[in-house]
Amino acid sequence: MSYLPILSLFLLLQLSLHAMGASERVLLRSLSGGGAAADAAVDLNTTNFDDVLKSSPTSYAIVEFFAHWCPACRNYKPQYERVAKLFNGPDSAHPGIILMARVDCAMKVNTILCDRFSVGHYPMLLWGPPAKFVDAKWDPKQENSGIQSIDDGRTSQRLLNWINKRIGSSFNLDDEKYENEDLLPRNTSDPEQIIRAIFDVEEATAKAFEIILEHKMIKPETRASLIKFFQLLAAHHPSKKCRRGSAELLVNFDEMWPSSHLLLNSEMTQMHGSGASDSIAVCGKEAPRGYWIFCRGSKNDTRGFSCGLWVLIHSLSVKVEDGESQSAFTAIRDFIHNFFICEECRRHFYDMCLSVKTPFESTRALSLWLWQTHNKVNERLMKEEKSLGTGDPSFPKSLWPPRQLCPTCQLTPATSTEVQWNEDEVFKFLVKYYGQTLASPSTKVTSASHSQTDLLTTNDSASSAVSAELVPVWAALGIALASVTFGALACFWRAQQKNRKYSHHLRSLKNI
Repeated sequence: MSYLPILSLFLLLQLSLHAMGASERVLLRSLSGGGAAADAAVDLNTTNFDDVLKSSPTSYAIVEFFAHWCPACRNYKPQYERVAKLFNGPDSAHPGIILMARVDCAMKVNTILCDRFSVGHYPMLLWGPPAKFVDAKWDPKQENSGIQSIDDGRTSQRLLNWINKRIGSSFNLDDEKYENEDLLPRNTSDPEQIIRAIFDVEEATAKAFEIILEHKMIKPETRASLIKFFQLLAAHHPSKKCRRGSAELLVNFDEMWPSSHLLLNSEMTQMHGSGASDSIAVCGKEAPRGYWIFCRGSKNDTRGFSCGLWVLIHSLSVKVEDGESQSAFTAIRDFIHNFFICEECRRHFYDMCLSVKTPFESTRALSLWLWQTHNKVNERLMKEEKSLGTGDPSFPKSLWPPRQLCPTCQLTPATSTEVQWNEDEVFKFLVKYYGQTLASPSTKVTSASHSQTDLLTTNDSASSAVSAELVPVWAALGIALASVTFGALACFWRAQQKNRKYSHHLRSLKNI
């Protein structure tokens, strides 16, 4: 038998593997920047483009299509970066409003992607809601597509002027964090803003777990309460990513924090459990992101984590069934008591929980109790923050919900100093607001064009969004072809061997 097919086989395998490794290196260089400081704009490619835009929490997106060999593109990059730093990442002045991304059309892997958007010159900027880019094609002659070309963005100032004119903002290139907050969410007047809170409940859940690990709070006396709380999250968390992550944590809980080890040697178990955050991302690898959207305050030390946690437990209270209401109350109470690190806050909350004398028997009773409790907290903090001047001027504490969000919830006229509530209307509002409008990014947020995998932070985040390194289609086909060829050659070789044995046997018979 000729050895030429075997040599061809190995040659094909070597070429395929070499090409695959080369494209991986190109992709990794594109995403990581070769170890240099990370860019603010997010590098996208054909493998993550739709997922990133589909999951983006921002209202708008700008995508720059460029070629790395283009001198004009290289000169434009600092201009684009200066604007991107205003909107992308936890340290940006205005996160959660615009996702600024770029696609290198000179990479062969992006050829089809760039063709989808009719890229005819470099650099080319497109603007639109993130969801409009997903699985979309764009033609400059097409009308009402939701995507439009930015025709005047040649410098950072001109690009920002275009943005300000387009959305009615007044952003400046020298804005710093928590300054010029003219587009903070209008939570008190727009009920649809709660859609954006899905990213904040993910942030709050991931942050809470991070705090638990950092402060080594899993102990023999707190272990059961944490399990019960994560059981509640696995069943009813508004984010699908958090439900999945909570379930995974429960599956691996005994391996990371074995009860027998906790009882025998608490310190050793804490060391064992402290690496859990590396193996389990409770709400996906992107969380915690380091910034807030719906819960963003006008100052660094207001709202944020506490707001996200309140939204989470309100959502849980309206999602449980009647028969779960008491167990949900107990899980929330014990979680705050054991794991909320603000001593005074958790003491006040626990005291209010102790005032509950009869078990909850319905979702309505639990959600209304939590709503009343939250308003009592707001009333107390209203007085403290007013006297100390520590409140958020853009989000002062008030009785909730305001008339703008729920006109039918209050029975008394707006001029009255005392507020009487229509609890039937309040319960309907809570169910709609926290149970129906607040939804996982994979459903409601996408349809509202405010749609885990959020890569606003850095290009390192972008690289983590690629679940596996890119393998070119032709290389994969080459490997598959080589495998089939190898199988065929093996079968041919076995058949040849059998034929030789059979011929030898016949010759032996003739010689007898």
